[in-house]
Amino acid sequence: MKLRILYHGNCFDGVSSAAIFTKFYKAVIDMEAVVAYTPTMHRAGNAFDREQFDGDENAIVDFKYCPDDRLTWWFDHHQSAFLTPEDEAHFRADTSGKKFLDTKSRSCAEFIARIGRENFGWRDESLAELIEWAHIIDGALYESPAQCVELRSPALKLMQVIEGEKDPGFVEHIIRSLTETSLDRLVSSPEIEAKLGPILSRHWETAAIIKERCVTDRGVVSFDLVGTDIEGYNKFIPYYYHPDVTYVVSLSQSTFRTKISVGSNPWAPRPRVHNIAEICERYGGGGHAVVGAVSLPPDAVELGRQYMAEIIETLRFPE
Repeated sequence: MKLRILYHGNCFDGVSSAAIFTKFYKAVIDMEAVVAYTPTMHRAGNAFDREQFDGDENAIVDFKYCPDDRLTWWFDHHQSAFLTPEDEAHFRADTSGKKFLDTKSRSCAEFIARIGRENFGWRDESLAELIEWAHIIDGALYESPAQCVELRSPALKLMQVIEGEKDPGFVEHIIRSLTETSLDRLVSSPEIEAKLGPILSRHWETAAIIKERCVTDRGVVSFDLVGTDIEGYNKFIPYYYHPDVTYVVSLSQSTFRTKISVGSNPWAPRPRVHNIAEICERYGGGGHAVVGAVSLPPDAVELGRQYMAEIIETLRFPE
């Protein structure tokens, strides 16, 4: 039996969800299953290459729904879980008992573990630390911006490796390792330590560039990273330097998309008043109430700047 797991790529919660679902599947469904992994990324238009569904069973974790009859298992917690109303109708009509959505769960990792416990009687106490950190990281339940920018804990160091790693084969190694070992042991392994040095150096270089490019206005901090070769960054860097803002809006470019990232500051003196997912959905994106994004074609930089300006105007507080 071959199980193909599509997971949210370069995301701690996505990687954790893939590891947790792997352990669930092997414990409850098929101990001998051969598991293969595919990272999925938000992009303009269709999110899926249907040829990715090449398993005897196929699962998506921490990512949008796909109305393909070859999709066997699905777990997601995003408000914007469906590309179209037809996709949602397809999900609602499913009677397999293997497809699940909970937009109130802070992390997909916690959600999978909960469904495993409540619906299938499965528990694995060895995953408790991983679930706790996925919940903290994806739910932004940090003590302060410094905690998640200064990256002192093993889980946050691993988060930075996952977010910055371009080789899906190495991320697959991390997923498989998380099914077998603790966070502390994995982060102290020679393979991760070799990655950490350059990634942490790049992290602080990125932080310096963001600090230089930040513009603040009426509760919103924004910056444009096009032309910097920065495709992703620690989402709490803006609040580290500008703790008084409520929202952040940024623009970045990679080989496969132009991305507008929108977030809200959990420690802001003025609380969030907008649903960010709903704002991003106006431009074909989505996410959660507190964080979201819009993906455009890679050459749509000027359109991205136009949308970015409109989003900033929507989020600004009155003078």
